[in-house]
Amino acid sequence: MSNSTIGIDIGGTHLRVGVVDAAGEILDGERVATPASLSEIVAATAELARKVSRDREDVRAAGAGAAGMIDANGVIRYAPNLTAFIDAPLQALLADALGYPVRLDNDANVAAIAEVTYGAARGQSNALVITLGTGIGGGIVADGNVVRGAHGFAAEVGHFQIDPNGPLCACGQRGHWEALASGRALGQLARERAAAGDAPNLVARVGGDHAAITGVVVGESARAGEADGLALLHEYAARVAIGLAGLVNILDPSIVVISGGLVELGELLLEPVCAEFGSRIEGADHRPAVPVVAAALGDNAGVVGAAVLARELLA
Repeated sequence: MSNSTIGIDIGGTHLRVGVVDAAGEILDGERVATPASLSEIVAATAELARKVSRDREDVRAAGAGAAGMIDANGVIRYAPNLTAFIDAPLQALLADALGYPVRLDNDANVAAIAEVTYGAARGQSNALVITLGTGIGGGIVADGNVVRGAHGFAAEVGHFQIDPNGPLCACGQRGHWEALASGRALGQLARERAAAGDAPNLVARVGGDHAAITGVVVGESARAGEADGLALLHEYAARVAIGLAGLVNILDPSIVVISGGLVELGELLLEPVCAEFGSRIEGADHRPAVPVVAAALGDNAGVVGAAVLARELLA
C-alpha cells in the first residue's frame, strides 16, 4: 500500500492541496484562492496536486472535501457558497484530471475524519465537528462512524433555522444558523455596527470604507485588543453558542471540535463561545460537561482528512 496520498480541501475561499503520509503529516502543500468556475477549480486542483506530488511515485490516490451536498457517487448536488457546484460530478472530473482514483466527501465530514483519526477528537466514538468559515458545516461521528444519512446529505448543520425573520442565508432561506454565525455573517454584523457608528476602530482600520470590513478585519482588531473587535467577537460568539447548544442537546456528543478558518482566533473566540454555550445546554448541572475545543489540526484538517479517505481506495 502507498504510504502517501493526496488530500484536497475545496472551500468557499481557499483551495488547498497536500501530500500526506500515513502518520497524518503534510509533507508538501499548496494553497490558492478558490477559482470561480467548475473547470477552473478542477484545473487548479490538478495543477496543485502535480506540484505537491512531484518526485513521489508512490502517490496513487486522492481524497477531496468540498462544501455542499454530495451524494454517494461524488456528485455535488447543491452548494450555496460555491455556485460552481450545482449538480457537479466533481469526483469523476478530478479522477480524470489526476489520472488516479479520487474519493469525494463533504468538507466537514472530512474534517471530522481528520480530528477523530489524528486530532482533538482522537479516541472519541461520538463527536461533533463544526467548521466555521465562509459558511458553517458539520461532521457528526456516532458510534465511531461518520453519519452521512440516506442520500449523503446529513449534517448540513448551518441550515437549520434559528430565526424565521432573520437575515437571508446564501441558500435563499432566512434566519439559518449560517446566516447568523458564519465568517461571512461576522463581517455583516461588523458592517452594521460600523454603519451605526459603534465601531470606530474598525472603520479606521479600513480607511473609512465600511464595505471593506470583513470577519478578518474583526479578528485583527480583536487580536490588537481593540474594544470594537472584542465586543463584536463576544456578540458573534453568542450566535455560535446558540447553534452548538441545540446540536449538543440533539446529538449528545462527548466533545465538540471547532474547525475552519475562524479557529485561528483561538481563545479570543473559544472563551466567549464556551461561556455562552454552557448555560444553554439542557440540564447542564446534571450531565457530564461537553468540552468545546479548537481543532488540533487547524486549517489542515480538510487536507489531512481527505488523505485518510484516499487510503480507503488503496485498501
